Amino acid sequence: MRLPRALLPFMLAFAAFGATPAHAAERRLVIIDQDAIDCPNLQPILMLLQDPSVEVLGITTVSGDGWAPEETAATLRMLELVGRTDVPVAQGAIYPLVNTQARNKLRESAYSPMPYKGAWMESWPSYNTINRRKTHAPEVILPMAEGMPVTKADPRSAAQFMIDMTRKYPGKVTILAMGPLTNLALAQRLDDGFAGRVQELISEGGVLLPPDIDQHLDEFELQAAYAPRMSINHFWDPEASRIVFTAPWTQLTLVTNDASHGNVANAALLAQVTGSGRPVARYLAMIAQPGYPLWDETAVAVWLDPSIVTRQTRLAMDVDLMPGASYGALLTWAAGKGPHLGERDVRVILGVDHARVRATFVDLLNR
Repeated sequence: MRLPRALLPFMLAFAAFGATPAHAAERRLVIIDQDAIDCPNLQPILMLLQDPSVEVLGITTVSGDGWAPEETAATLRMLELVGRTDVPVAQGAIYPLVNTQARNKLRESAYSPMPYKGAWMESWPSYNTINRRKTHAPEVILPMAEGMPVTKADPRSAAQFMIDMTRKYPGKVTILAMGPLTNLALAQRLDDGFAGRVQELISEGGVLLPPDIDQHLDEFELQAAYAPRMSINHFWDPEASRIVFTAPWTQLTLVTNDASHGNVANAALLAQVTGSGRPVARYLAMIAQPGYPLWDETAVAVWLDPSIVTRQTRLAMDVDLMPGASYGALLTWAAGKGPHLGERDVRVILGVDHARVRATFVDLLNR
């Protein structure tokens, strides 16, 4: 049966209307690469899991703030408690490519102690006010107050998981890397086309605008004030950082700690996200601690809504691999003015709207 010609425009309009919701429902794809050991590392993961416009393809773990095996267990247990065991978790690198705890001790003995060194911490300084997990060997998984996971990690390595997902969705996957960069470096060395298939790499870390050292500094500012370009996400594995900063990403963004400076998850803010009685609120009530700056939460908020950025620049960027006091420190030049040894121009986020970050944090974790 042939349709009357006069009905054809209406039928085409109806077909277009029917296609619109499917297109609008297309979600942004992301892989979260995180040293997810406790509340400040797990909260940004929850923000992304709670956003209906985002599809989390998977979470990959990497040693940094803690050891990867314990981070993997903490992440799996978190997913169990919030009802998201559909999201795969792939364990990544336990150790840096070259750097070791012994090498770091030699560096400290020759130059100066480092206030914070993540999983390599053997004791906590007297000014620490945060309830920290006890230090332990890399393979040890300490009992967790929230219980141990029963689900298992994806059998693939983190690097292979990233490679597989970017091959499946070329040009559509953002990677949010909020810990050291070892997994990304391994993926790039295993597959030279890896970086070029990633829509954007957003990483976190580094201080380019240090606080005034003659002012009162809290325990987190003390970690950066006297050596501002030494960030654990870079000095934990300097060689991996070099590989990442010289890889051919379509877009490379660094959200610095400057962007979150002074924006702290205090008790009042956490009370706004733990009182609903929903699974995420119950989980956060169990693990969240007030006092942490919103470091990674800011990186997540920047990706979700770039309009919150109030200050940014472009810099050519690398890390110092020379043995010495600055091993692993960020090196920067004006965009395009580096030594042309492979370093690339990086979009550097220096400031954001703090109130909007907090509003995003509260909104997503209350869903």
